Amino acid sequence: MAKAEQVLSLEPQHELKFKGPFTDVVTTNLKLGNPTDRNVCFKVKTTAPRRYCVRPNSGIIDAGTSINVSVMLQPFDYDPNEKSKHKFMVQSMFAPADTSDMEAVWKEAKPEELMDSKLRCVFELPAENDKPARFRCAQTILPDSSPTYQEEDGLRMRKAPQTNNPISASAAAVKDEGLSSRLLALVVLFFVFGVIIGKIAL
Repeated sequence: MAKAEQVLSLEPQHELKFKGPFTDVVTTNLKLGNPTDRNVCFKVKTTAPRRYCVRPNSGIIDAGTSINVSVMLQPFDYDPNEKSKHKFMVQSMFAPADTSDMEAVWKEAKPEELMDSKLRCVFELPAENDKPARFRCAQTILPDSSPTYQEEDGLRMRKAPQTNNPISASAAAVKDEGLSSRLLALVVLFFVFGVIIGKIAL
């Protein structure tokens, strides 16, 4: 019996493009759409499982909906003379009534129920004329750091009134000392008057 035709729509359909540099994780997206009126199970496989991280790598797509699958290529030493032989396969089938155990569902699936689509991986380095664009982007990012400086300036301005506190505190201390000296002078004055009045009385 001929294999069933893939019912899912794939975007992109034939190639997964990864654009370098490949010194960090490079992510590309694969959109899976289900235009049918039935739920569809899917599974994403690759010929190089250690080189990629796929999320989600399996699941169920409800009727009339779509999902985005993130395919993350792990960092590696890129050789432009070496062509990529990595491939991906999207396997699918109509979901049965009971999907509580998906592992069993896939194991028990008949070959004629399975549908698949294959995609090849393409590695691309950024073009030379892309470099100025990235440089311009870097320049436009610089002004975004200005709020940090403004915030620091604001902090300094908010701290400025605090520097006046020692002055006001010392002024208050001087004022207190003035009052104390006046009281002391009055006490001494009363003492002198007392001594004079005592001598007169004698």
